[in-house]
Amino acid sequence: MNKNIRKGISATFFTALAVGLLGVFLSPFAFMIFTSLKTQDQISIVGAPIWPAAPSYYEHEGKKLEVFTVPLSKCAGYDPNSSANVNLALFKKGRQESTFIDPSDPGKEPFVCKVSWRALDRPWQFSPTWENYTRVWDTIPNGYLRLLANTTFYAIITMIGTVISCILVAYGFARFRFPGRDLLFLILISTIFLPAAVTIIPTYAFWQRLGLVGTWLPLVVPHFFANAYNVFLFRQYFLTLPRELDESAMMDGASPLRILWSIILPQSYPVIIAVVVFHIVFAWNDYFGPLIYLSTARENWPISVALSSFNGIYGEQPQLIQAGALLALILPIILFFVAQRFFVQGIVITGVEK
Repeated sequence: MNKNIRKGISATFFTALAVGLLGVFLSPFAFMIFTSLKTQDQISIVGAPIWPAAPSYYEHEGKKLEVFTVPLSKCAGYDPNSSANVNLALFKKGRQESTFIDPSDPGKEPFVCKVSWRALDRPWQFSPTWENYTRVWDTIPNGYLRLLANTTFYAIITMIGTVISCILVAYGFARFRFPGRDLLFLILISTIFLPAAVTIIPTYAFWQRLGLVGTWLPLVVPHFFANAYNVFLFRQYFLTLPRELDESAMMDGASPLRILWSIILPQSYPVIIAVVVFHIVFAWNDYFGPLIYLSTARENWPISVALSSFNGIYGEQPQLIQAGALLALILPIILFFVAQRFFVQGIVITGVEK
């Protein structure tokens, strides 16, 4: 076997493996989409297909009769040796024998088949129920557009604070030499391992004493004081940029902030976009913080808190829950696909050790 054939087989194998793993990874998302388009009747029927479908019915004397696939060999008046299966309308249910009507021959009298209707398959027709999304839109607490506006406000404002504060802190660690710099950076990074549950009570007590519980400030202000994870990403990226650029700008009389604005930031858009995507996804999914500080201010609820309340009301209707979850995912998914090239580039470069 020559070298080109081996390469082709290897490439085909790894491509198939990647596609298979991607299918497994995306299968819960596909199940969510299928469930959001189902009806309550389909979900309650045992043996219903995974894709959105509707059972067949036959109108008889003003009544809707369910249609089942029945073997003709079990029915009176048909060839007992027949291997054909036909769709018949169930006229009368029975454990051992059931009575059916032939929709293709409406004039024929009902006849008995020696089958249990529960053991029969149904003919299903692809029928997505788009009305689920309309119902969620109309019934979700506080209105979907209001929730979308609240969540977008929270994500954008905190993103601005995070990006500005983390860039300044990371720039200091990457470009300035001062006593204890490495120790301070180590302490900052160690806060990543601090469990969030440890700070919940003292932080809440602090904001409560200030009388700001029920407002956006306890959620927004902390993001203007940087965080270890994003500082680490920015610092690692800044270290990949040659110091000679800074020195050249300093010789021309540029100040440190001028160097940051004119030299560093124009070359750092991949990591900036990566941090922006990271933070917006975090803010969009943030549930615990808004639940604590905005529980008494329903008009300020983001979509994560309102969706939880919606799920409690419609817990027995999973199609509505999945439809609401998909509505909440639309903007983050669009953002990721728009920025994915810069997002991946920023993550790869920040992982390169200088």
